[in-house]
Amino acid sequence: MSTAQHTLSLSRDFDAPREKVFQAWMEPDQLTKWFGPVEVDAPREKIIVEPRVGGVWQVVMAWTDENGPQEAPIEAIITQLDEPGLLVATAKAAPDADHEYEEMHLEFEDLGGSRTRMHLTQGPFASEEWVEMTRDGWGTSFDKLDATLG
Repeated sequence: MSTAQHTLSLSRDFDAPREKVFQAWMEPDQLTKWFGPVEVDAPREKIIVEPRVGGVWQVVMAWTDENGPQEAPIEAIITQLDEPGLLVATAKAAPDADHEYEEMHLEFEDLGGSRTRMHLTQGPFASEEWVEMTRDGWGTSFDKLDATLG
């Protein structure tokens, strides 16, 4: 199966103006509060955001499991930026992927009345299993974002 078919697409509505939702992705002090699934942290000292095309967008997810402390760095380069409507970044793919890079494409749609619909497309992934794991992770992460915005 082609990796092009292993792409995640999802949308989520937030009760916050799109500028506020967009800034939650661009300000390290905001990212540390919500980024990562439940039981996963994003330590503030390991977040780097350079809000410009060609800038670094880096977050390290940290957790502890039966093997002790674990980390999963996300090191991306911003390839498109149109505040507060668009953020596109490209990151190195997971080591077991059959491709080199994955893209994260975020669009922030103003729904009016201080509501925002965020559209996320991410991939390609190595398998459909990775797509579903990532979907689950974003789900609980966006729950944390929703609470942070409120």
